[in-house]
Amino acid sequence: MRRRIEMGFRLDLLVFTLAVLTAPALSDLIISKVDRRIDLTSQIVRITSTLKVENAGSEVVSEVLLAFPEVQAKNLAHLVATTSDGKGKVKSSAVSLPIKVVNPKGMPAALIFYAVSLPKGLGKGDSFTFDVFAVFTHALRPFPEKITQADIQLVVFQDSAHYLTPYIVKVQSLSVKLPEARIESYTKIENTKIHGSEIKYGPYENLPSFSYSPIVAHFESNQPFAVAEELVREIEISHWGNVQITEHYKLVHGGAQSKGEFSRLDFQARPSIRGASAFRNLLARLPPRAHSVYYRDEIGNISTSNLRSDSKKTELLIEPRYPMFGGWKTAFTIGYGLPLNDFLFASEGKRFLNITFGSPMNELIIDILIVKVVLPEGSTDISVSAPFPIEQSQETKVSHLDIAGRPVAVLQKTNVVPELNQYFQVHYKFNSLSMLREPLMLIVGFFCLFVAGIVCMHVDMSISKSSPSYLARLQWEEVLATIQQVQNIVNRCLTTHDKLEASLRDLSRTGDVQACKATRKSADALLKEVSKELKPLLAFLQSSSTAAQILPKVEELVTKEKELQEKVMAKHSTVVDCYEKKTGVRDIESRIALQQLKITALRQEVDNLLDIIDEI
Repeated sequence: MRRRIEMGFRLDLLVFTLAVLTAPALSDLIISKVDRRIDLTSQIVRITSTLKVENAGSEVVSEVLLAFPEVQAKNLAHLVATTSDGKGKVKSSAVSLPIKVVNPKGMPAALIFYAVSLPKGLGKGDSFTFDVFAVFTHALRPFPEKITQADIQLVVFQDSAHYLTPYIVKVQSLSVKLPEARIESYTKIENTKIHGSEIKYGPYENLPSFSYSPIVAHFESNQPFAVAEELVREIEISHWGNVQITEHYKLVHGGAQSKGEFSRLDFQARPSIRGASAFRNLLARLPPRAHSVYYRDEIGNISTSNLRSDSKKTELLIEPRYPMFGGWKTAFTIGYGLPLNDFLFASEGKRFLNITFGSPMNELIIDILIVKVVLPEGSTDISVSAPFPIEQSQETKVSHLDIAGRPVAVLQKTNVVPELNQYFQVHYKFNSLSMLREPLMLIVGFFCLFVAGIVCMHVDMSISKSSPSYLARLQWEEVLATIQQVQNIVNRCLTTHDKLEASLRDLSRTGDVQACKATRKSADALLKEVSKELKPLLAFLQSSSTAAQILPKVEELVTKEKELQEKVMAKHSTVVDCYEKKTGVRDIESRIALQQLKITALRQEVDNLLDIIDEI
């Protein structure tokens, strides 16, 4: 198995390695020391690199390039560079350094480059130390890709023991932290050590630019691989004192897919053995004063949740309706309210909402995150400020007692990790007098309702049974009852068609031609009886002027059903005849392929017509 993993990895990196070997070195800077730490204890891969750079050239250098393989950069969710002052655990407050994507000339196309701007230019012989923190999603690949309930989950991580950089590196080291001490296999090269669940590579000295030494780690990881394929967060502001948060999750277990049967008995008795890779709960860390918390799905409220709250935090522990195994999906909604004063502020004649962007769920990967900030009706001059790039748009939401609708700031980002759950701001202008709009509308509405009630009490609104409107209503009700009978007949025919299709499936399984013919004979008798019942109903609709609007659709429905009936009968006859002649299965399928396509199209047309008639 180890050989298969390493061979596949080497083939994936062949083109990349060839491109990197021909890349030119950047000689102005030298990395005198690199210390990398890779954290693989969860499904999110976090890599921290401490770099000490030194200017060996004569010109002042103001930027340091960071290189990532293109296959790795597509999963890069978060990248930040900070100054590293002090030693050990005693460090002053870190200062973030600007980072931007660049495309330096002469560099290999298989690499993506980022430029870190230094606080001040480095002169000849000057050095500078800073940290680079990178977060990757979907970087752990399950291997094997499918496991049974009793199997443990093994994943593969691929990287380089040498730090990939366009600069010469004097000294470097690497440590890989795994979630468990059980390791199936790992790449062993010079200066490789293992201590429990940690693999150490290095130190390595005097490495050229773009030095690359592929390594593979195959290890056990039973941590929750919770992935939100889509998360829609709606943040609705009410100036009456509340911020309502509603989060709609489409969740999937992103680990090794489950195969075989699931036994709840085994899972309940031995969950750590018969379902080690499954997870049954998620933890959401809500703001401290969250209230009115609920958790539900399409079926209704889910009671398997636990809320713990104090002055510093509110934790919501939720359980899906079933344990989540690899590849299983679920959808649910979480909602809660927050005090408006904690998140809404005023500055320079404008109001601004200051709230977190991402999900409160622990260690959750979000493929697509959509944040909708619903502002009060009448809000103008809307702008959004976020600490990272996002897609922005605006829409309108119409709610109760609204006239023009509420403006909505829509923010979207892909590949979101917990590190992006940072504060963002939505600025807008709002006139406080607009708050009186809804109470005044309620007062006017109740006044009009009372006036209408008084008028109705003094007006005779009875309808004579001889009036044209009453007679027209009776005729229309009779037409509707007739149409309902036609629909029932068509549904009976469709049910008969399904029985014929079922008889063909039984024929292919048992080979009993006589039973299939008996079903056909019964269906023929039923369809003849139904055809007789249909004639007087159509005659009535054709003679009624009230049914003129809907009659064309009813006639089209009857026509399409007859065509469908003929195709089904023809297919049935063809298959039975082939079985009597002992024709091969492939020949039968080729003969009825065209008929099956027509049957499917006609069945769809009949279903569409039934829906249209229902709406009318």
